[in-house]
Amino acid sequence: MPPPFIQPGERVVLFDGVCKLCNGWANFLIRHDIEQHFRLASVQSKEGQALLEWGGLPLDHFDSMALIENDQMLLRSDAVLCIVAQLPRPWRYLKCLRLIPRPIRDWCYDRVALNRYRLFGRYDQCLLPSADHARRFLGE
Repeated sequence: MPPPFIQPGERVVLFDGVCKLCNGWANFLIRHDIEQHFRLASVQSKEGQALLEWGGLPLDHFDSMALIENDQMLLRSDAVLCIVAQLPRPWRYLKCLRLIPRPIRDWCYDRVALNRYRLFGRYDQCLLPSADHARRFLGE
């Protein structure tokens, strides 16, 4: 079954909408994804919740950024490296980090993800995209 809310060929990045680090990542993508390869959805949105359910992930506790592409969900460092590989230079060169074995990459990713609120803070509620960025989000 294809993922809900996603058109064929669309790539969607799921992120924690109350996490300041995750919002920074979403803003980074909006700024550097010049060709608009990716759309965004917070895990707190109805679209994000439906995509989490489709991917078999918990709906109330989310500790990994995800990329949905070609009816497949990538998590953790695989998702990040797949995304940066599709960004313009110099960001795409970060894909060489794939040479590091996945267990090591994911261990590092998990250390940051599990401590993201303590390290970077959180918002009281999910931030809404600005009017000029709304089209980059699912459901907008």
